[in-house]
Amino acid sequence: MSLLEAIVLGLVQGLTEFLPISSTAHLRIAPELFGWADPGAAYSAIIQLGTVAAVLIYFRKDIVSLVAAFFKGLARKEPFGTLESRLAWFVLVGTLPIGICGLAFKKLIETQFRSLYVIAGSLIVLALVLFIVEKRASHTRTVADMTWRDGILIGLWQALALVPGSSRSGTTLTGGLSLGLKREDAARYSFLLSIPATTLAGIFELKHLLEAPTRPSTVALVVGTLVAFASGMGAIAWLLSFLKRRTTLVFVVYRIALGVLLLGLLQANVLKPMSGVENLSTPDAPTKPPVEKQITD
Repeated sequence: MSLLEAIVLGLVQGLTEFLPISSTAHLRIAPELFGWADPGAAYSAIIQLGTVAAVLIYFRKDIVSLVAAFFKGLARKEPFGTLESRLAWFVLVGTLPIGICGLAFKKLIETQFRSLYVIAGSLIVLALVLFIVEKRASHTRTVADMTWRDGILIGLWQALALVPGSSRSGTTLTGGLSLGLKREDAARYSFLLSIPATTLAGIFELKHLLEAPTRPSTVALVVGTLVAFASGMGAIAWLLSFLKRRTTLVFVVYRIALGVLLLGLLQANVLKPMSGVENLSTPDAPTKPPVEKQITD
């Protein structure tokens, strides 16, 4: 992987991770359009750590407050006594569905699900779902109004993001809006909910990346991660400001347009649905040679 590829992919990751347009889809599409090899699911997960760092720094006051409230609640034997302690529990519980499903469907996610047909379909279908939810949502509740039911349901919405093209921020934002949250509150909770899932994904995939027979250089990983961090910080600030004044319609239109364009390029054989996906970062387990049966007289 060249330095230019690392910069472009880091920029794509940072800008699209927090917008409801699917970073995984763009990281899969961009190399294909430029004629580069697919960097693989593990590389994508590693540079996600740059966007995790962006969330940690941008929401550092909120995070410190939630963590402190969580442990104070445990010490006082009142784990759900304050809003901050409840939100901390909601984030933990909301992370379970994507963690369980991610482990259960890991192979599919890293292979068949990375087909450009799957990505195009996810872009379009989830755009239509977001459009319907946006139109029917009340936009009246805040994070302070969230309940256990809300935390669990948004966690289930987040698990849908395991299908490339769905968008983790898009599914959780849609889930929050469907429960009546204001757009900015839904986005803010989506950012907080992203921290455990994306951090664990990056750490988990790091082992596979190190074991892979071929992998990007350390320089490419570092550069991609730093660029993802910087662009991610900008994307967070922009989205929160945007959702205070506007609806999510622009993202709906963009997702549908991109999905339709992608289908057109696939039908015209400009793009191949699975080309480049052979460059996966997770190595297969070594196979043991067959044990020959000993024949005794």
